[in-house]
Amino acid sequence: MYFQESDMNPPPEYRQDDVNNKVRIMPNDNLFIKVSASVNPGAVEIFNMIPNQSGNFSASNLDLLGYLVDSNGNINLPTVGEIHVAGLTKEEAIQLLQKEISTKYVKDAIVNIRILNYKITVLGEVNRPGVYTVADERISIPQALALAGDLTIYGQRHDVQLTRIENGEKKTYYFDLTSPDIFSSPNYYLLQNDVLYVAPNGTRVRSSTFNQNIPLTISIVTAILTIASFFIRYK
Repeated sequence: MYFQESDMNPPPEYRQDDVNNKVRIMPNDNLFIKVSASVNPGAVEIFNMIPNQSGNFSASNLDLLGYLVDSNGNINLPTVGEIHVAGLTKEEAIQLLQKEISTKYVKDAIVNIRILNYKITVLGEVNRPGVYTVADERISIPQALALAGDLTIYGQRHDVQLTRIENGEKKTYYFDLTSPDIFSSPNYYLLQNDVLYVAPNGTRVRSSTFNQNIPLTISIVTAILTIASFFIRYK
């Protein structure tokens, strides 16, 4: 059973604002930036990859219309130049861009940002392993496993591994899905590019060393022996 002796409610510290503050822009993130202005909307279209609402685009090519954060953590805005955004939360980046654009270009600029490559990967003993895009930039470990179709009967509930890149270093965390302690973990909510891996249980490990053709071989040998016995008996 999952979350034994749990009331199924995340602790009070998991508010939406806290989740957003954990999500920070990283190098190689792809940012969709929309700039608008109340006085002269046309003046800020230079910053927008999609010029107007009638432009032809789809979700499949939306990721090609963003600003790529380079290896130094910068994006390059037209007329404004390079702006360092890596390490900032989305809210901090919005404030920075609004200040830069309002100071150098349009006074009443309004900026919205979305991380287009907010994706997580789920591997191992789940029913639908794969890479999943998170539209609302907020997903918990149970939600991620649910997207992947839950664990298979061979999944090790006591050994779920989270791999994450923090400050350029790979960090690994482990979770026990049968314990309610997962709700109090600071890593309960996933970040972009996180990888969840569900280890196989003992039954799956042992079966991997078992020759899958053995039952078929035994059946063939048994059939041959039966036929041979028949001819020997009535010879």
